[in-house]
Amino acid sequence: MLEGIGNNLQRYMDLLSTRQKLVASNIANADTPGFKTKDVDFQFEYLSLTQGAEPNIVDAQGLKTKNDGNNVNMDRETRLLSENAIRFNVASALLKSQIRQLRTAIQDGK
Repeated sequence: MLEGIGNNLQRYMDLLSTRQKLVASNIANADTPGFKTKDVDFQFEYLSLTQGAEPNIVDAQGLKTKNDGNNVNMDRETRLLSENAIRFNVASALLKSQIRQLRTAIQDGK
């Protein structure tokens, strides 16, 4: 059971890592004409987590496009950075807890 939970947490953290890279790329390209904001399709997240599929990277929808064709919204990207950090910290804490439980079970089994 712990192994399954740990694997799901690991895949979730991988998904968050992918999103972090995308957000960083979006910010880096905020002034690049024609650049379109990318994100992870979180509708696809459950399938990605349970089946080990690669994250589905999509163009972010509903963003205002500037005259140069760029649609990066810095407020959105900084919010996503913060949300992603919180999610990663929670997942990391859960994984650490699972590891502690496993260590305790191993030590108690001696």
